[in-house]
Amino acid sequence: MRIVGGILTAGLLAGSAGCGPAAHDVTGEKSPSAATAASGHPSETLSPLLQEKLPGVKGRTFTSAVVDFPPNARAVPHRHGEAFVYAYVLAGSVRSRLDGEPVRTYQQGQNWVEQPGAHHVLTENTSRTRPAKLLVVFVSSTGDPLKIPDPEK
Repeated sequence: MRIVGGILTAGLLAGSAGCGPAAHDVTGEKSPSAATAASGHPSETLSPLLQEKLPGVKGRTFTSAVVDFPPNARAVPHRHGEAFVYAYVLAGSVRSRLDGEPVRTYQQGQNWVEQPGAHHVLTENTSRTRPAKLLVVFVSSTGDPLKIPDPEK
């Protein structure tokens, strides 16, 4: 894969996360409005930056993306399969909780990691008026989805 003028070519993530090189809803919904109606909150969008198979590490892929959270946005509970995840807050403030851990709030410049198989039960923008933005890096099995929403109850 190559980046040309800041845009990733070859349909990045088209098969693995259900999205192409532009900003997309990562909740698995067809449109952000469907996710908003279901949760009462706007949903986040994922803008892929780069996806590369890791040289010398068979079957593993490095993916980076920016995740935008509009004001009052909340992600549905989810997992990232067997991916190792690193998240860095580029702007705003994000509240997060992994299953079995306390709720934590991360401000611009702070970061966290998620171990493979972690259950992300809360991810939300803490502001009702200002957006939040994350840089997220995934090291995953090639071809695996990057986000797996919990089944609807």
